[in-house]
Amino acid sequence: MMNQAILDFAKQFRFIPRIENGPLRKYKKFIVAGMGGSALAASILKTLKPELDIVTHRDYGLPFVGERDLKKTLVIASSYSGNTEETLSALEEAQKRGLAVVCIAVGGKLLEIAKGSKLPYIELPNTGIQPRSALGFSMKAMLKAMKQSELLKESRELVKILKPKELEQAGKDLAERIRGHFPVIYASRKNCSVAYNWKIKFNETGKTPAFFNVFPELNHNEMTGFDVKDTSRELSAKTHFIFLKDPSDHLQIQKRMDITAKLYKDRGLSVEILELKGENEMHKVFSSLVTADWAAFYTAEGYGLESEQVPMVEEFKGLIK
Repeated sequence: MMNQAILDFAKQFRFIPRIENGPLRKYKKFIVAGMGGSALAASILKTLKPELDIVTHRDYGLPFVGERDLKKTLVIASSYSGNTEETLSALEEAQKRGLAVVCIAVGGKLLEIAKGSKLPYIELPNTGIQPRSALGFSMKAMLKAMKQSELLKESRELVKILKPKELEQAGKDLAERIRGHFPVIYASRKNCSVAYNWKIKFNETGKTPAFFNVFPELNHNEMTGFDVKDTSRELSAKTHFIFLKDPSDHLQIQKRMDITAKLYKDRGLSVEILELKGENEMHKVFSSLVTADWAAFYTAEGYGLESEQVPMVEEFKGLIK
């Protein structure tokens, strides 16, 4: 059940990842090949530690990177199920080139290949939850593969300080305010991964359209699409803007958010500003994401929809075989 997965989320940070078929030496550059929920942790890590050299690859094969750099790079093949075809394609390409690889999955073909080829791998707990709900497991595995000991230590604190139940009412209230609208989530460039995470939670869990963008770029283009006039008012009538405001954002970014929110409100658009709060950066990010989980869950409940499964994705997989 999705609500139980949300309530239990903080417990994921008890997970102690182990690298099998190791040891794995320390690398400074990383390519994370993964799709959907299996790539989310990489983006979050880039938000938490911007200096990490991470390329998130959501496609077949490998991204174009100079061969010299590839030899210094660890390819992390991440697929929760272990059967994601794009990730398996990336692994195949990495093996052909003789690159350093570590695999992360609960099982499937990815771990079969890793075990058969004696590649380093980290096996995730198979608790039956959806990939998007396993962000804690995935993040701890990536931190282990990247040898980020300080962030690993910090992540363990989330078991104690992240309280999903205490965030439930805020998410439920937000879902009620959104009812009848689709969310558009805005954040700073630094928090792009957080805004994107919010979007896909509304898509997959809430079963509703949702979109995101980042400051300052949106002030140079997207904003003008919401300069509401009488003849175009109905096009914007169903939007509900959620501004994720971070006190650590550049002061000009915070100012841009305030002014953009005012301009939108002056045009009759539905807007609210949510401040990211927490004891540290990691707590702040995951508190926001758990609030998004609850908002998406209660959005689906409000429309009488099933929040956990993703039948259209399964339908698509059946057709593309």
